[in-house]
Amino acid sequence: MAEIVPLDRVPVAAVEDLLDRAFGADRRTRPAYALREGTCAIPALSFAAVDMDGALLGTLQSWPVKIADEPLVMIGPVAVEPGIQRSGIGQMLMRAVLKAASDTDAPPLMMIGDPEYYGRFFGFTAEGTAGWELDGPVERRRLLVRARFLQNVPQHGRILPDPTR
Repeated sequence: MAEIVPLDRVPVAAVEDLLDRAFGADRRTRPAYALREGTCAIPALSFAAVDMDGALLGTLQSWPVKIADEPLVMIGPVAVEPGIQRSGIGQMLMRAVLKAASDTDAPPLMMIGDPEYYGRFFGFTAEGTAGWELDGPVERRRLLVRARFLQNVPQHGRILPDPTR
């Protein structure tokens, strides 16, 4: 059984090791990493899943970004230990961040991810993101925003890190 805890309870090295195992060492070349540059993960919206012994099973980080000077929260990476993927841990982490975002009245949520999966389970959509720009190659359909926030998000502009938050 996994317990969801604040990410800052887990050593940074353990998180980095898990991310390497889940996504490969070349993960840092992906466009999402450029959006995190110069910022820190948002503690209230970043979580870890640990087992009863405290071993790290999964992580979810959230980052401050902006588009047209409007704040957004970028969710990701969502990572689960490769040997236990598809066990529901990623969904537990996503539910935790969605609840925390709602409880704290966080800015609109966005992510780069699988639109079918994140749309079906968590209400994310590519609708309204066609005019978004970011550095590096990305499949346009993978730029997602949480559907309930569509009316609050600019439909055009460059997504940038927001180190002021």
